[in-house]
Amino acid sequence: MSKLAYVFPGQGSQKVGMLEDAKTALAPTFAEASAVLDYDLWALVQDGPAEKLDQTEFTQPALLAASVGLWRLALEKGTPVPEVVAGHSLGEYSALVAASVLQFSDAVSLVSKRGRLMQNAVPVGEGGMAAVLGLGDEEVKAVCSECSGVVEAANFNTPGQVVIAGQTRALEVASQACKQAGAKRALPLAVSAPFHSSLMRPAADLMAGALADVTFATPQIRIVQNVDADYCDEPESIRNNLVRQMYSAVLWSDTIRRIAADGISMIVECGPGMVLSGFNRRIEKSLASYSVNSLDSLDSLLDEVSM
Repeated sequence: MSKLAYVFPGQGSQKVGMLEDAKTALAPTFAEASAVLDYDLWALVQDGPAEKLDQTEFTQPALLAASVGLWRLALEKGTPVPEVVAGHSLGEYSALVAASVLQFSDAVSLVSKRGRLMQNAVPVGEGGMAAVLGLGDEEVKAVCSECSGVVEAANFNTPGQVVIAGQTRALEVASQACKQAGAKRALPLAVSAPFHSSLMRPAADLMAGALADVTFATPQIRIVQNVDADYCDEPESIRNNLVRQMYSAVLWSDTIRRIAADGISMIVECGPGMVLSGFNRRIEKSLASYSVNSLDSLDSLLDEVSM
């Protein structure tokens, strides 16, 4: 049987009406999240408005509930327990729930708070992110280091795709400088804050207090974390890595390479959209890549893993 890993998406995969076909199957998970949040999360996901769902403090619990709900459903239907899990940014909380490090209710509360803190760390309009296409990791870092103001590499998503984050003016200058250095494009992203940059340190300091109040257990499935693209099995270190993750780059390319180097042959993106599946195919072509983002796609995966 193929060695299996599950990965969980972060912000940007949400949309109003997602997972409508799985309403009944996901109802218990969304009801559990709604009880923690004190609002109807499923109604927000299905009915919007999109402007509210796209606000970070609402996006994060919505994606967490969607990913964990699909994960639970996959296990109920008999897909094998993976050998490894990982998640992109917010998705790391979904992975920690899957690995039994965090209770789902605790994770819902944490990501709701994480969203508020990240949004409030930098006033709207004073920071942002941009995707740089067609320039190497080290070249992007070098360009950012030469720009005045705060602008840094924030997500190493695939070879040739690096997201940068920082103060608005510095981000504009760095985007132009990346194009002058040979990047094919530098595209502003539709986000409201410079996530995974040093500008998130005040938010991370506050988040550390929230994380300290929650119990972290030893992983029951091996987990690779964003900050160093390596395995971690010590609860206190996992907690500390979540604090660092808020102001550090997401090392996604290295995460997938680390998973592949361990002999994993099949990787499943569990959650709305197919963003990570696209990344994963570009990073490591040896991996068979699948998405679980609907009931039909779950049935297709079941057919694959039962062969």
